[in-house]
Amino acid sequence: MLRYFGLFLALCLVTRSDAFYLPGVAPHSFEKGDVVDLKVNKLSSVQTQLPYDYYSLKFCQPPGGIKPYSENLGEFLRGDRIENSAYVINMLENSYCKILCQHELKAKDSNDFQQAIKRNYHHNWIIDNLPAASILDSEQYVTTQYTGFPVGFVEGTNTYLYNHANIILEYHTLDDGDTHRIVGFYVEPLSIKHRFAGNGKWDGSSPAPTLSTCPRDRHTDYDSFAEKHKVQNGNVVFTYSVEFKYSDVHWASRWDVYLSMNDAVPEKVHWFSIVNSILIVVFLAFMVAMILVRTLNRDITKYNRVMTDEEKAEEREESGWKLVHADVFRPPTEYPMLFCVMVGTGMQVFICAGLLIVFAALGFLSPSNRGSLMIGMLLLFVLMGSFAGFTSARLYKTFKGKQWQRCTLLTALLFPGLAFCTFFFLDLVVWSYGSTQAVPILTMLSILCLWFGISVPLVFLGAYFGYKRDPIEYPVVTSNIPRQIPEQPWYLNTLLLAMLGGILPFGACFVELFFVMSSIWMDQYYYVFGFLLLVYGILIVTCAEISIVLCYFQLCAEDYRWWWRSLMTPGATACYVFLYSIAYFSRLESNMAVTYMLYFAYMGLVSLAIFLITGLVGFFSCFYFNFKIYASVRVD
Repeated sequence: MLRYFGLFLALCLVTRSDAFYLPGVAPHSFEKGDVVDLKVNKLSSVQTQLPYDYYSLKFCQPPGGIKPYSENLGEFLRGDRIENSAYVINMLENSYCKILCQHELKAKDSNDFQQAIKRNYHHNWIIDNLPAASILDSEQYVTTQYTGFPVGFVEGTNTYLYNHANIILEYHTLDDGDTHRIVGFYVEPLSIKHRFAGNGKWDGSSPAPTLSTCPRDRHTDYDSFAEKHKVQNGNVVFTYSVEFKYSDVHWASRWDVYLSMNDAVPEKVHWFSIVNSILIVVFLAFMVAMILVRTLNRDITKYNRVMTDEEKAEEREESGWKLVHADVFRPPTEYPMLFCVMVGTGMQVFICAGLLIVFAALGFLSPSNRGSLMIGMLLLFVLMGSFAGFTSARLYKTFKGKQWQRCTLLTALLFPGLAFCTFFFLDLVVWSYGSTQAVPILTMLSILCLWFGISVPLVFLGAYFGYKRDPIEYPVVTSNIPRQIPEQPWYLNTLLLAMLGGILPFGACFVELFFVMSSIWMDQYYYVFGFLLLVYGILIVTCAEISIVLCYFQLCAEDYRWWWRSLMTPGATACYVFLYSIAYFSRLESNMAVTYMLYFAYMGLVSLAIFLITGLVGFFSCFYFNFKIYASVRVD
């Protein structure tokens, strides 16, 4: 494991030097008068899920031209495009109503702004790696949002553009008194129909004339400018003000306000989720204990008891799960290779998800480092390929399979290939829309290199060691002729068992699932990875317990076809997750076909990954349970 962790660190450093770091290791200090760079990121909307380049709309461009900043692989996959801006900010130097530029909006420009405003697109500004929070002042109340600020707003049938930005920077002074660090970044957007003094005009040359509609100090009431800037053809003047405020917040704690922004859903809700999950686990644990302590002990005592001469004479007929001892470990007759591939891939996804949550809970992967979670997930999945190859190979050898090359190749290509083809198709779709979500060709080649250069060889390496190991030895001998399975009662129907086996694990994690999906689709920050790690553990325990209970009921009915059911029963949790995602989609309030396509395609992949994880847990739980109980009975 230490070797894998070291390789993980090395790959992060190769991909980008700052792709992996502890938040707060390298604070940036400023002295009075130093230039503070304001960077602009993509324009994003939760309604469309299609980010666009900031300068795709007619905003003010920097005089020296647009210069993109280097980004890591995770940022590219998220659609981030960080570029410089025309805003001039100097440390501790307040300025009011500075003219940024003047643009003449033509019909296309006005239409682009109107579409962006109606689709709820937001600015995403960055100063010193700190995203801009917005202060929105409505007639009823003042709200603060921590996911950028809107391009404009709709009022009645008209759309209005936010063309003035009050930039508020909070700073903390170090002990030397001359060095300062930025600990807060807020933007108050305003819509003002600017006019020049004396009804003058500006041809864009310097110096710019005085604006009669813009204050020159912080105390002026902006509401006195009653006329807002309506989006229409004609000139629009972009202005901004900068104000510095002292704060007692230290640099290391400046992200706390972003990570605890969901005050409407306090930490008590997470604790409610944990308590709810623990109650389900305790209930299932009680059922498992009843089976193991009472029923199984009674059965084992009964089966192992030496028969008396009278019982031998009467040829006492046995019933229950012991009768299928010669068939319980018979390999599945339907698609045994596919079964091994799914178990191996499930092992890869299971370890990847577990390590990703552990690293995030320890603080190695933080939302403050854009793209770190994405690149961590990708690299961990690639590095866990050896576990997939080893698991599928040894299980396939135990099944006495002969086509080991095909099994290994499917393990290396099936699930990653499905995910990549889906991603590539969606990439072409968003590319046709001109969105920054479209991954550049070099990034696509990097993903392919990680897949075929690292993941596939590791799968074959793991398969090599898996085939070198001896097959798993069962505690009972499998007969040559399969036993006839009696007619099963209605309540042991496969579909019914899957519905029951999936609802309880889903009930143990659905509350936390809401917060995870909000961070993915609603541009919110998820930070309680300790809770997520606990819920992940509870999900595993719940899947294991429900799988054991239902497998025991099936064996008692003398049905030994438990292999696929052990995958499907807890794996049905993924079906409930997908159904929940259908209900959640209404929060996006989208009516674009491409948004439907993006949302449900990616949620389908997520649900498939959950199926592999829960199915893997169900299979190993049932296998261990069957191994132990049949090793405990005496078979003549």
